[in-house]
Amino acid sequence: MITMDEALAAGAPPIVAILRGIRPSEALAIAGALVEGGIRFIEVPLNSPDPFDSIAAMQAEFGDRALIGAGTVLDQDSVERLAATGARLMVTPNCDARLIARGVALGLEVMPGFLTPTEAFSALQAGARRIKLFPASAMGPGYIKALRDVLPRSVGVWAVGGVGADNLDEWIAAGAEGAAVGGSVYRPGALVSEVGASAARLVKAWNSRT
Repeated sequence: MITMDEALAAGAPPIVAILRGIRPSEALAIAGALVEGGIRFIEVPLNSPDPFDSIAAMQAEFGDRALIGAGTVLDQDSVERLAATGARLMVTPNCDARLIARGVALGLEVMPGFLTPTEAFSALQAGARRIKLFPASAMGPGYIKALRDVLPRSVGVWAVGGVGADNLDEWIAAGAEGAAVGGSVYRPGALVSEVGASAARLVKAWNSRT
């Protein structure tokens, strides 16, 4: 089973594809297009239709090549159900110390959301090693640059919200370890070919960054 550290060390682009609204019937085809396009981190938000069915199917098919998991994790029952699927990525929109600690205890790769330095340090105290700035577009790359002055060097900060192929390099240059991308890679009803093309654009943007 691949970990985020292993995938990044092997050269995987630090990009999480957020598949909000995906249905189980399309999960494998969409995930396959992402993996084929070079994406190795995939998140299914839990406000999608039957999300755990999609996550379990993706994990069974692609778990040896990609880190699969859930987003919009808001309660402990969801943490337990996620762990039961075998998937290992857990993303939250907020900083809930109890959920972070439980996810870490279950061996999940936890990426809690934060907006303020206080929330960032609370997430780290609860056991997180990576945190996501959300909504990143409301703060701008300069905000991450300022945060990097006070956060431990070992902490990975990911930009989420308003990030795409056209501005990915700005966030990385500001000190973000990576980014999560939603609407610019997948929207409900998107064709598999469209998702594959979007994934390829994101990977190209990463590979061609200055």
